[in-house]
Amino acid sequence: MSSIQDLTDLLESSRNAAAFTGAGVSTLSGIRDFRGDSGIYQDVDPRRMFDLSAFISDPGYYYSRAKDFIYTLHEKQPSLVHRVLAQMEQRGLLPQGVITQNIDLLHAKAGSRRVVELHGTPSVHRCLDCDAEQSYESVLPEASQGEIPRCRACGGVMKPDIVFFGEMLPEDETAIAFRIAASADLLLVLGSSLVVQPASSIPITTLDNGGKIVIVNRTPTPLDDYAVLRFSDLQQVFEALAQYFG
Repeated sequence: MSSIQDLTDLLESSRNAAAFTGAGVSTLSGIRDFRGDSGIYQDVDPRRMFDLSAFISDPGYYYSRAKDFIYTLHEKQPSLVHRVLAQMEQRGLLPQGVITQNIDLLHAKAGSRRVVELHGTPSVHRCLDCDAEQSYESVLPEASQGEIPRCRACGGVMKPDIVFFGEMLPEDETAIAFRIAASADLLLVLGSSLVVQPASSIPITTLDNGGKIVIVNRTPTPLDDYAVLRFSDLQQVFEALAQYFG
């Protein structure tokens, strides 16, 4: 039986810990996940919304649906998990920071300084024609209404720097993530089902290099048997960590 005391002992004895987060961390902030019973994919066709070729041919489908998800992120607040992870980094308990699959910007908003965004970020939008950049805030007036934001330089369609189907993960961020995973002596795997590749290989990299993993996730994952500790309730675990390290 895994205990919070076992977890705090691991954190205090580790020297190079990191966290790896998935959508389950942000559902606590009121953000829907993608594949869950009430996830985004229940309402939209993911291949039309997040496929690069589909976006290029019909960006309106993405923007008409993303207005209630991507373009409300500025209204969301970090959950207890985001806040405690930031506090742990500041106290030196999480020196390697956070690797995240999420695109909601909440780790940075909570105060985490080292955040590796594997699946990109909506904080930057890029013109499909001239590659000019615009910020999330600058496209918000149109995007929040479900309209297609246009490039201020050439009038082309703006695309968020989120990794769509048909795109490679950002090369620099991916390399950094795998370096962190390889050097981590402890990796906290939080709110991820570990079914999306290549991100799900990150905990395996930690294991292959002699590190330990702790998994906190509501549903089973393929790596449960390899975890030194396994919990199912993120809120409960981080309430306990907040008290212990508070």
